[in-house]
Amino acid sequence: MYAPAFNDIQGIDALRHDLEGARDWMASICGPHGLQVRSPKKLQFHHSGTVLRSMASTLGYVEYGTDVTVSVHNEAPLNCYSVSLPLTGQQELAVQGRLWLSDEYKGLVLSPHERQDLTIMGNCRKIIVAIPSEALRQVLEGLLQRPLGAPLTFEPQMNAVDGDQAAWWRMVKYLLAEMGHATPLLNHQQMVGNLEQALIKGLLLCQPHNYSQALAGAMGPSCPHYLLRAKQFIHDHAREDISLEDIERAAGVSRYKLFEGFRQHFGHAPMAYLKWHRLEAVRRDILSDSSERNVSSIAMNWGFSHLGRFSNDYKQRFGETPSQTLRRAARR
Repeated sequence: MYAPAFNDIQGIDALRHDLEGARDWMASICGPHGLQVRSPKKLQFHHSGTVLRSMASTLGYVEYGTDVTVSVHNEAPLNCYSVSLPLTGQQELAVQGRLWLSDEYKGLVLSPHERQDLTIMGNCRKIIVAIPSEALRQVLEGLLQRPLGAPLTFEPQMNAVDGDQAAWWRMVKYLLAEMGHATPLLNHQQMVGNLEQALIKGLLLCQPHNYSQALAGAMGPSCPHYLLRAKQFIHDHAREDISLEDIERAAGVSRYKLFEGFRQHFGHAPMAYLKWHRLEAVRRDILSDSSERNVSSIAMNWGFSHLGRFSNDYKQRFGETPSQTLRRAARR
């Protein structure tokens, strides 16, 4: 019998009439930021929407009721990528000495690590999609099959009329409409996770960014068969004690050719790729497994025999210790 998971989507709604309240609420959605209001007494902030519990993305609507400026800088960095499209009114983004106008035909993407100022007009009511930086990084690295060497940075302006970008906005509007009905189907864990993955992958594929060329190459058929064999061997045997010689035999090519191919297509030497794959697998198990809560057991199950070295590699890779990831998973 079908039984939906509990609270895999969560409705949210906030009304605020003070600057601190509006700023604090949006900080809980997107991360710390500055907020300046020209006429504080006219502030009528309203944010409503849905949180997708799988990767903590938020879809909804926001309006301030008066002209405001949202400031992002080193002292107040966002922890999400904020993607927005006005339904009424306009907004303007100043970043790297350029101005980007946004209305119902042109959306905006704010990359969290860039210094920028977003001015939102008082009559602006907009769709806002907040995707955690960690979620975008995780999905992009999965598509590229290698870690990122630099922060992901999108082009700020996003077409809402033509092409794949407009199709992405139509998908967002459809999801917002369906989530407003709160049907059991959309509250199912597998359904929500797949929808959220589709939303993130769609943004990565349709909106230009500094990894677009690499992503196009990774999604194409150009990867040689011997590399596909070697990668599949690693994925199939990652829990076992495999060596470079094992991977070399699975590929059926010389070690030099194997190394060159891995560096070109996956950004890592074969054994480093194996470690990266194992670390990602451990993190997935910690975040998703509801029965096994022993980090050491999970790590050893994925071939990590030296737990101290594993913990250091994990923190260097993800910016937090395995126990911190475990606590976040338990809270979620």
